[in-house]
Amino acid sequence: MTQQPKAPYSETIWDEAETWSRDRIESFQLDALRRQLARVQQTSVHYRKVFAEAGFEPGDLKSLVDLRRLPFTRKSDYVAGLEAAPPFGSLAAVAPGEAVRVHFSSGTTARPAPVLWTQVDIERWADLYARYLYAQGLRRGDVFQCMFNYAWFVGGLGATLAAQHLGALVIPASSGDTERQIETIFQYGSQCVIGTPSFMAHMAEAAEKMGRDLTTSRVKMVCVGGEPGASIPGTREKLERAWGAKMFDCYGALECQPIGWDTALQLGPTLAEDFIYVEVLHPDTHEPVADGERGVLVLTHLDKQACPLVRWWTGDMVVRDSSVAPDGRTHARLKGGVLGRADDMLIIRGVNLFPTAVEDIVRAFPGLSNEYVLVIDGSVKDPKTGFLTGVKLRVEPDAQAAPDVGERLSQRLREKLQVRFHVEVVPPGTLPRTVHKAKRVIHE
Repeated sequence: MTQQPKAPYSETIWDEAETWSRDRIESFQLDALRRQLARVQQTSVHYRKVFAEAGFEPGDLKSLVDLRRLPFTRKSDYVAGLEAAPPFGSLAAVAPGEAVRVHFSSGTTARPAPVLWTQVDIERWADLYARYLYAQGLRRGDVFQCMFNYAWFVGGLGATLAAQHLGALVIPASSGDTERQIETIFQYGSQCVIGTPSFMAHMAEAAEKMGRDLTTSRVKMVCVGGEPGASIPGTREKLERAWGAKMFDCYGALECQPIGWDTALQLGPTLAEDFIYVEVLHPDTHEPVADGERGVLVLTHLDKQACPLVRWWTGDMVVRDSSVAPDGRTHARLKGGVLGRADDMLIIRGVNLFPTAVEDIVRAFPGLSNEYVLVIDGSVKDPKTGFLTGVKLRVEPDAQAAPDVGERLSQRLREKLQVRFHVEVVPPGTLPRTVHKAKRVIHE
């Protein structure tokens, strides 16, 4: 990186922009959007066509509401752009020689999709990550152990650059080699660790088997991303107990790094509203929803150069809170983090169920390991209609589990979620462990 680390705005806030008034945030966003849309129209083949078809000119943007004249950009549009202009796609807004890095999607459901970064994009990304790590408590000289996977996963390099930018000592450990990770934590005094919630749960389980008490380590921050977890109360409480440290939700996506991360107050990911313009919309009507109501998160980049997105339909269900936080930060927060994906929602006898709601109860329930999986098969479907009548849940007991743990869990789930669960208690070690992203819903 060519950018020199800057002095923090205050002892607890990295950048003055975090304290702007709502009027100043919106004024900044409007000016930035006008510049960004003009540039995107000139440089992106895809958006030039989209703007023309919508009869939209960047100069038409008189208010933030005017952005709604443009259609959403969905994952299918991105994939179609890759097919139309391989290898980097028609949404790209720079020539190949201007980009300095490409990251790829995990490719679990489709061909891995590339996303480009310019040097300016990377420096912006690192500074925003540093902003959040600083807000969570990382300081110059702290030891930062990065356990995000570096092989193809976007988070590893981003977190590494950010911690370096802030002045921390980085151990680029990646995921895997669990015993060495644990020994490294104790030997080198790691104060902050970052990885997926699944790997952090696996680490806690492995440390217990090794006779290592993570609560006696110097770790004060457990930062997690890549999948839901830190904003789910049951998961957060269980892992904070196991680590003896605060756990923070770090929310982002390949296409938008970052979106929002927790601060020290743990009130939900604080959005980077000087980097993205945020809409929260009803999943069916696409109309804006009020603060406190569930909706789909839609994002528009304000200054991304290489692969800018306009009205990106994330598919993530969230609840926004735009009130000023007690620490003086003014950017909106996502209460409860990502509540689920609009396309992951299960409908059981008219009840909308997100897997994250199940995780909250399972992780807080005594007598269970960290692992669980939801199973959708013929036994929980109406034979005539194919509609779901319930859900099958597989869990593992821990050493303190009572003989009737499955029955009691089924009752608790029914009471809390109004859905019938068929709980299968399988022997310890049966369910797969992961060092990356866990798959919690399977179809058999």
